[in-house]
Amino acid sequence: MRIAADGTWHYCGSPIGRAPLVRLFASILRKDEDRYVLVTPVERVGIRVDDAPFLCVEMGVEDAAGERRLTFRTNVDEIVTVDAEHPLRFERAAADGIKPYVRVRGDLWALVKRALYYDLVALGRVEPQRGEDWFGVRSGALFFPIARASEIDGL
Repeated sequence: MRIAADGTWHYCGSPIGRAPLVRLFASILRKDEDRYVLVTPVERVGIRVDDAPFLCVEMGVEDAAGERRLTFRTNVDEIVTVDAEHPLRFERAAADGIKPYVRVRGDLWALVKRALYYDLVALGRVEPQRGEDWFGVRSGALFFPIARASEIDGL
């Protein structure tokens, strides 16, 4: 089995078109130290993941009591609110610039789709972090740095 970079699940080279079946497989997906596995009561089956096992397909922004909360829905309909347990991380990719990810559960991450990334960046602001000014986003009381403010022009 394989999960393509676009979030499509494949079995024996063919896409799995039944969403309930994909959600079932996603519910038993785990990350071991060095590989992804589907875990059942009787076996552990390895699965290849091209980038991240999930894809964020929708973002919600809630402003309440002076605090902003970011929420994502994945391609398997899991809802994740960005917080300390479900942080955002940003990785530099050679051709794609910066790629954002949000932790869904355990060591399973979801890639934030490019369109949502632009919405995320639109919410960004500059804040001091570790003695430098950083551009990033807030969810709840936490700040998630994307890049040094001095690097923004180059992105």
